[in-house]
Amino acid sequence: MNSVISLTKAQDPWIGPRGRIGVIIPSTNISVEYDCQQFIASGVTWHTARFWVEFIDLSSDQAFLAFIEGIRETIPDAVRDVLTAEVDYIMMGMSAETFWGGLAGNDEFQANLRCQIGPDMGLTTGATAMDAALKVFGAKNVSVLTPYQSVADNEVHRFFTESGYNVVNLVGMKCDTANTIAHTPQGDVIDTVLNRLDGDNVDAIVQVGTNMSNSDLFPVLEKQLKKPLIPINVATIWHAYRTMGIKDQLTGKGWLFERY
Repeated sequence: MNSVISLTKAQDPWIGPRGRIGVIIPSTNISVEYDCQQFIASGVTWHTARFWVEFIDLSSDQAFLAFIEGIRETIPDAVRDVLTAEVDYIMMGMSAETFWGGLAGNDEFQANLRCQIGPDMGLTTGATAMDAALKVFGAKNVSVLTPYQSVADNEVHRFFTESGYNVVNLVGMKCDTANTIAHTPQGDVIDTVLNRLDGDNVDAIVQVGTNMSNSDLFPVLEKQLKKPLIPINVATIWHAYRTMGIKDQLTGKGWLFERY
């Protein structure tokens, strides 16, 4: 019994020999695991941990701030829990908190995580991944889709501006709860992208908010608009893989995975 309990990854190479990724997601999230299942590289395994979301209401700026304050208290427990699965990489499957405070806020968020996971373990946050994805495309002028209220949209705008991008358009869809983000009608997304976000002066369109899955829709719109459309879940998965040295290119999953 003791020998089974004490097995290490080095002794157990047939499960996740190329990497075990710990995915930290809100308890309310419906979409991240779905998206991870669409991007499975041979020899990589996903290990999810959920942190408690007490304040599900997002219908106002005040409610959104309560949501942010609440998750700051519960994220560390999820990180603690998933580390016991002997993961060798951490991917944050939530994004609002990673944009909060702009560049300095994302740096502080990562530093706090480092106190738990140590200096050597690989780490991907939504903000870091989106910046890296835009850089490989050489995009400068971007439009942004969010599910958020204005208070969070301001933080997203701040991060992209401080990262050197010109935010041409930003549309927050003001979803009223943490759950309803996942139920955003795809017709509404298409209409917003085509009529409110796209333009001749837009190099790329990005979507933040990990409970809004556009991994199936955006590759189709890329072909129509002939420019990168990057959902945050795809960006974080791509960033985690590439940082781990996994270079698998996946056809039909969007330009990011097909080209870089």
